[in-house]
Amino acid sequence: MTGQNQPEALSSKSTYQNPIFGGDYPDPSLLREGKDYYVVHSSFDYYPGLTIWHSQDLINWRPVTSALQKYVGDVWAPDLVKYKDKYYIYFPANKTNFVVSADNISGPWSDPVDLKIGNIDPGHITDDNGDRYLYFSNGDYIGLSRDGLKTVGEVKHAYDGWAIPREWSIECFCMEGPKLFKRGEYYYLTVAEGGTAGPSTSHMVISARSRTPFGPWENSPYNPVMRTQNSDERWWSKGHSTVFEDYNGKWWMMFHAYEKGYYNLGRQTLLQPVEWTKDGWYKVPEKIQTDKPITKPKGTPVARFSQSDPFSGTELQPQWKFFGGVDHSRFKIIDNSIIIKSKGKGVGDSSPMVCVPSSHSYTADVEMEIEGDAIGGLVLFYNKSYYSGILADKENILANLRGWQFETEKKVHKRHVYLRLKNTNNNVDMFYSLDGIEWLKIENSAEVSSYNHNALSGFLGLRIALCSIGEGSVTFKNFKYSNL
Repeated sequence: MTGQNQPEALSSKSTYQNPIFGGDYPDPSLLREGKDYYVVHSSFDYYPGLTIWHSQDLINWRPVTSALQKYVGDVWAPDLVKYKDKYYIYFPANKTNFVVSADNISGPWSDPVDLKIGNIDPGHITDDNGDRYLYFSNGDYIGLSRDGLKTVGEVKHAYDGWAIPREWSIECFCMEGPKLFKRGEYYYLTVAEGGTAGPSTSHMVISARSRTPFGPWENSPYNPVMRTQNSDERWWSKGHSTVFEDYNGKWWMMFHAYEKGYYNLGRQTLLQPVEWTKDGWYKVPEKIQTDKPITKPKGTPVARFSQSDPFSGTELQPQWKFFGGVDHSRFKIIDNSIIIKSKGKGVGDSSPMVCVPSSHSYTADVEMEIEGDAIGGLVLFYNKSYYSGILADKENILANLRGWQFETEKKVHKRHVYLRLKNTNNNVDMFYSLDGIEWLKIENSAEVSSYNHNALSGFLGLRIALCSIGEGSVTFKNFKYSNL
């Protein structure tokens, strides 16, 4: 497995192995500027949201900034674009669509502007006259003002998708994720169909083209351009693709998929090449397999990125998100630690601070100091109702198994303790330490493979969470993440 970087063992090879973003990175939207590539994903209820990642080789990535600070609800599939000298991210949330904008990709980004139009998955396109339009998941489109901050004209319908054979096993027709570009005399529209989860064969990539941005759209003879054929494959429900040309003139498809046996990691970001036919259609080369080594794109790797965090400096690092919105008055980063005011009566309503695990197996460690009547925790968190992990109050170690929380080691510390989770292929063992050197395993372990969308809905992945619960505060230090 990989994270935001390929493993060190592969870094000197001429090939890469999917995924390029291991863990919960769904609905990728990519923007290229010369040799630089930028990607943003759906961020759901995790804030700061819409984290932008940068790469020069399409394989190794570093976070740049998070474009969304203000809470507007559950953020779904975005589209990152540049128009003239300004950057925009269009995204759906709270039954409407928003846009944030910036003069520089690294920010500052504006507060979200409500476009006051429903539907989901906005996809941006500009015509030869510089006029701007947004497509939506149902095949409708609407005009945009030149500044991109409001809609213009009426909603019109242009595309009905590709008819899926009834005998195929899919979740639903569910056309979504329109992404558009122009090549030569044609505009190309790429959508997903079949449902983002459900059976392994559901999601698929569909392509169409037109001589105008408004249709009529001609479906590709190669549809579905990509689809999981059966449940024996490693990657399930492949779809939601951005098709683009790299700096060296080669064409690629970036998309997401679930991994067989590790559905709880969420939809991971994958990459594979596409080729053009003589009659102007893109398709996947016959010899390319998603789960096999693929020749790397040309480019320079960016510096490696680690999920570990000593909490140095004064700013929250971009791998961290708060579930349910970020309250900057609630935490302070000082003296190589982050102090988080306690909130809620349990893990579910504590608005935990989370990051994304990137591997099948890993350890996560953190040092904690407990103030007042607070409870601190290191938890694997799916949503407000589903989580498991290890916690501590002022003297006891607590286990939490699917919401059932109890003291498991009594009166073993005095407000200062280290906690560890060791996840080995979805079997999670839990440890504590008084010095960070000698670790003591508690008797309770968890099995977390069922913490996934097909079982629980929500479109989410399992995340590592630091929790500060109750009355008081918890100081966290030396968070360490290691793939096994």
